[in-house]
Amino acid sequence: MVTTGAILRGNRDRLLAYAPQEHPIALQLGGDQPLDLAECAKIAEQLGFDEINLNVGCPSDRVQNGNFGACLMLRPERVAECVSAMRAVTELPVTVKHRIGVDDHDRFEHLLNFVDVVAAAGCERFTVHARKAWLQGLSPRQNRTVPPLRPEDVYRLKAERPHLQIEMNGGIRDLNSVQSILDGGLDGAMIGRGAWDQPYLFATADTRFFHSTAQPRTRREVAESYLPYIAAELQAGSSPTPVLRNLLNLHATLPGTRSWKRGLSELCQSGGSPSAMVAGIRAQLDRLDELQAAFHRP
Repeated sequence: MVTTGAILRGNRDRLLAYAPQEHPIALQLGGDQPLDLAECAKIAEQLGFDEINLNVGCPSDRVQNGNFGACLMLRPERVAECVSAMRAVTELPVTVKHRIGVDDHDRFEHLLNFVDVVAAAGCERFTVHARKAWLQGLSPRQNRTVPPLRPEDVYRLKAERPHLQIEMNGGIRDLNSVQSILDGGLDGAMIGRGAWDQPYLFATADTRFFHSTAQPRTRREVAESYLPYIAAELQAGSSPTPVLRNLLNLHATLPGTRSWKRGLSELCQSGGSPSAMVAGIRAQLDRLDELQAAFHRP
C-alpha cells in the first residue's frame, strides 16, 4: 500500500519498483482525493501494474488522519467517486479492499449499502476483511485479532450480490481454509499474515487451485532461485535487511529454522559483498540440510 501523496511527491522510482517475476501485481492506493487517485492510477498503468486496489480497510491513526482507509466505509459516496475517477483514466481493473463495518456502523445493511454504492461506480471485485474495525481504542495489530470474525456476512453478501466478485480476508492461515471458502461459493480468498509466517504453504497452490502440472519446488530450490535477485539488489545498493528478510520464514515449522533465522540476521549485519552474502546464504542452506537430515536420521 502506497499513499497518493507519497507517489505524487516522493521517490516514485523506489516506492513503485518491483521485479518482473512479481506479475500479476496490484498496487494498493491509500487516499481519498479522486483527482490524486486518478493520477496515481495512470502512473501505475504506465509502470505496468496489473490492478489498482483502493485501501478502505486500514484502521491506523495515521491513516485516519489522512482521511482514508477504514474510515472511508462511513463515506461510500466518496469511495464511489474515487473508483469512478480511476476507472475513467485507466483500463486496469479497479478493486476495493474493505472491512465488514466500522465501530457501531457494522450491521449487514451498512455493508450491503457500501458495496452497492461503490459497485454502481464500476467496481466489480471486493476483498472483504471479515472483521469490523474499531477506529478508536485498538491498535492496527489488535484490529486484526480482537474484533470477532463474521464470515457469514461475507457469504451473505455474495448470495445477495452474486454478480459481483467477492473475496474473503481475515484469519485465513492455510490452503484447506481457502478450499473451504471457495467451496462455500466465494470467488477468492486473501491470505495476509499467513503469507509472511509460512510462505512455503503456497508451494502447492498452483497445482491445487490453478491446474498446474509443474512439480512444486523444494525449499532449497526456492531459496536458490531467489539468490540472483539478492545479488542484483545488493549490487544496486539495496540494504541487505529488506532483501533477505523474505527468506526468514521459508523453513517455518521445520527443525533448524531458528538457526536459519539467526544466520540470516548475522549476514545482514556482516556488511559483506554481494558475492559473499550469496555464499553465506548457501552455507546456511547446507547447514540447514545437515540439521534436518540429522533430525530425520533413524
